[in-house]
Amino acid sequence: MSSRILVVDDDDAHRGMLRMMLRSWGYEVDEADDGEAAVASVRAQPYDAVLTDVRMARMDGISALKGILAYNPALPVILMTAYSSVETAVDALRLGASDYLIKPLDFDALRQCLQKAIEQSQCSVENRELRRQLTEAAAGPEILGRSPAVEELRSIIATVAPTEATVLINGESGTGKELVARALHMASERASRPLVTVNCAALAENLLESELFGHERGAFTGADKRREGRFVQADGGTLFLDEIGEMPLALQAKLLRALQQGEVQRVGSDKPLTVDVRVIAATNRNLQTEVAEKRFREDLYFRLNVINIEVPPLRRRPEDIPLLAAHFLQRYAERNRKAIKGFSPQALDAMLRYPWPGNVRELENAVERAAILCTGDLITLRELPQGVSGALNAPLPAELTTEQGDGSLAGLKLDDVERRAIEETLRQTGDNKSEAARRLGITRATLHNKLRKYGME
Repeated sequence: MSSRILVVDDDDAHRGMLRMMLRSWGYEVDEADDGEAAVASVRAQPYDAVLTDVRMARMDGISALKGILAYNPALPVILMTAYSSVETAVDALRLGASDYLIKPLDFDALRQCLQKAIEQSQCSVENRELRRQLTEAAAGPEILGRSPAVEELRSIIATVAPTEATVLINGESGTGKELVARALHMASERASRPLVTVNCAALAENLLESELFGHERGAFTGADKRREGRFVQADGGTLFLDEIGEMPLALQAKLLRALQQGEVQRVGSDKPLTVDVRVIAATNRNLQTEVAEKRFREDLYFRLNVINIEVPPLRRRPEDIPLLAAHFLQRYAERNRKAIKGFSPQALDAMLRYPWPGNVRELENAVERAAILCTGDLITLRELPQGVSGALNAPLPAELTTEQGDGSLAGLKLDDVERRAIEETLRQTGDNKSEAARRLGITRATLHNKLRKYGME
């Protein structure tokens, strides 16, 4: 499969000359006439490299570089610049550009530069931007991400953590609810005391009661000695009740009493024990629905839900995927003694387009698998699970598009809408022009005319 290059230049003649030259070398070529269109194209489909002019009338090449690398840090971007702009180009290298070329272009140098950039991105690229972000994040909160959803989550944690409020954390499985609980504890005045975790779904009712409140010797079969419960173990600290929606109704009443009175009783004892515990609970269920259907006590729900924190699913923050993936890759490459430097542009693009129904946990598992299977310097599509690699040509999540907030095409020129429809249909059909023409409701000859009109062939 030939490599696909995006050429960005507001000079139509220069862009056309580059298109013909690159195609004669066997590359597939797409074009953009300014930096904004270039960023949109990179978000719309995968490329192996971007060749962009620095000075353009609208968004310039430096701004385009920042936008492209913010989306896909593994994608090589080569700048074209005049002698007077060399200093700017050198600065761009510090921002993550792959290389720069001086105008007028030396075509032999251009060919070698492209080959080198693509080879490095496929075999030995170090994903510099991801590593920089990961280094910065390592000193910050444990909850990784730079999306608005994660920034808001961190802001809520910072506000709520110093208080004594009971917190209910909602979120799908695999979103990182336990990380939120840990962040709340570590940012509180109880940080020097224990954080004790109980998975309410993992134990039967009688065992869960003993786990929470402890038991006296002889309280039930097998209770050969007294056991302190998790409430007592967490005294002065924080008790995290995971999967609280799975707790049996009968036990919910006892939990409510412990929360309201700050007292617990061991199973088999009549003596109350005073405890000082902050409770954080988490669930992937809708507790309001559970209350309405009489599966969860309403009074306990209101007691737990003093502060509600919603952990966003990964599909709502896809811009965080590169940083999370780099974090997990670093962990599992070291654990498996692998010298893996990063992800290929295609692999990272597929990961950005995959919906991750299992959220961050699924992403972590996918990266661990890829790290184990990887035999080279870079994780490629081959090492990713089939479902993830198969998403390479899927539509980009709405959060990563540059269209209107409602996903509409309002405000676009008709030619832009038509071109976008053709591009998307060709991607869906694997560049099968006959099938694309059939789906678009036009003849193959008309499709070819439109492709020539938009410089797409």
